Amino acid sequence: MKSSAMKSGVERAPHRSLLKALGLTNEQIERPLVGILHGHNEIVPGHTHLDKLALAVKEGVLMNGGMPIAAPFIAVCDGIAMGHRGMRYSLPSRELIADSIETMVIAHAFDALVIIPNCDKTVPAALMAAARLDIPTVIVSGGAMLAGKTKSKATDLTTVFEGVGRHAQGGMSEEEIDELENSACPTCGSCSGMFTANSMNCLTEALGMGLPGNGTIPAVYADRTRLAKMAGASVMKLYEENKTPSQIMTPQAFENALAVDMALGGSSNTILHLTAIAAEFDLVLDLKRVDEISKSTPNLCRLSPAGPYHIEDLHEAGGISAVIKALGAIDRFDLSQQTVDGNFETRVAKAKQPDGKVIATTDAPYLDQGGIKVLFGNIAPEGAVVKQSAVSPKMRKFEGRARVFDSEEAATSALLSGKIVKGDIVVIRYEGPKGGPGMREMLAPTSTLSGLGLDEHVALLTDGRFSGATRGGAIGHISPEAYEGGPIAFVAEGDTIAFDLDKGTLNVDVEPEVWEARKANWEAPDRPVTGYLKKYRASVSSASKGAICR
Repeated sequence: MKSSAMKSGVERAPHRSLLKALGLTNEQIERPLVGILHGHNEIVPGHTHLDKLALAVKEGVLMNGGMPIAAPFIAVCDGIAMGHRGMRYSLPSRELIADSIETMVIAHAFDALVIIPNCDKTVPAALMAAARLDIPTVIVSGGAMLAGKTKSKATDLTTVFEGVGRHAQGGMSEEEIDELENSACPTCGSCSGMFTANSMNCLTEALGMGLPGNGTIPAVYADRTRLAKMAGASVMKLYEENKTPSQIMTPQAFENALAVDMALGGSSNTILHLTAIAAEFDLVLDLKRVDEISKSTPNLCRLSPAGPYHIEDLHEAGGISAVIKALGAIDRFDLSQQTVDGNFETRVAKAKQPDGKVIATTDAPYLDQGGIKVLFGNIAPEGAVVKQSAVSPKMRKFEGRARVFDSEEAATSALLSGKIVKGDIVVIRYEGPKGGPGMREMLAPTSTLSGLGLDEHVALLTDGRFSGATRGGAIGHISPEAYEGGPIAFVAEGDTIAFDLDKGTLNVDVEPEVWEARKANWEAPDRPVTGYLKKYRASVSSASKGAICR
């Protein structure tokens, strides 16, 4: 629908009257109306500066003949929401944001759209909304936070969470924690490692929906402001060409994005989000296909938490264009795919070659296969996901004793009180999309494990999620989830569990008759919820299908 349906003709005089109540002139009303949907607020570090980027986008639109009109959407900071009931609202906020963008755009008949997200759920929500609306759209993110520096060592939010674990075992004083707290997050922006927010910002670029640099230009660089102006200019060209997201986010574009994801070693949550975005086009990202792409794509980057580098380092090394150029050279990325500014072949023509450090060469990668691995087995018949690039080689094949907990809090308490020992496999269940509800992201238990020095000796399994800042043998998204009677519900304390990342297997060793008896005696726990989470539980799908609400 064009804005003319809302503003043209005598019968639309009431509508124009309301537009004039905003102070718009006839000339402004006659221009294409471009929605600038942004997530600015004063509580999320990744979003606190988005009002300034919105102004820059407006300038780009105005310089190219459009009429920009801004409107906000909500955002959740996963770091601030972590470890308490607020985290139950993080993944569900993705649906709220996508719905609200859809509502604002259709209700007010915008002709084109620039969306300015930045943090974990806002980026996939923006892409989901763009897919639904299918009008000319550019995504421009807020950019990454710079890494901190503590005692001359690069630090980030993960370092602080892991510091809590070290403090619990006496390895870090309160003074050292305070110093770390004051230095690890030095600027605005999405947290500085290859966590979920930055993974999705990079994949927005790989999908073709963001301009070059969208994934890696730091939030505080002037380049980020210029990028926002360019986004405003680009959307006007898209409007003139009537080039929409469905022409950019094709089935091949999703395969491209998955290849980049594997090369980067992005957050395991990207699989959840790419699946949800593809579903808006009625495309199915089958987890077996995801695993096939992983097997055939080299892992070229080891950014925090998998390695010592941060987003600013990736930017200096050539950014996502350099990664795409390297993948294109080995036929792991289709450079003919369209973007918001042309196609990838033109985009990466002048991109840098891999430096062999921040971006490894394709003939000497960090790992011959991608950074994310999908596992299947009798615990996870529909699949489970692990960020294998952040797993120690010692844990690629692992067997241990199940230590079973029905909540994140119970598992974290056991860790902090020294009840978990080497050789254990911590099982955290009833934290899935319906069971939580909300499929909480659990950084506290994984970072505590790392802080305790057990991340090479203890694994964690869950039907919930682990943060993109997680490292170690943390296997999430186990589907079906426990609350819906998935096999993880029948695992008992002391069972032997084994996984093999090379074979892609995850199984529990239990006699069939014992297993069947457990199933016969099982009942879902009574976990009443109210408000939005009640609505969410009633409509959300399995994690294997993207935890979408239909």
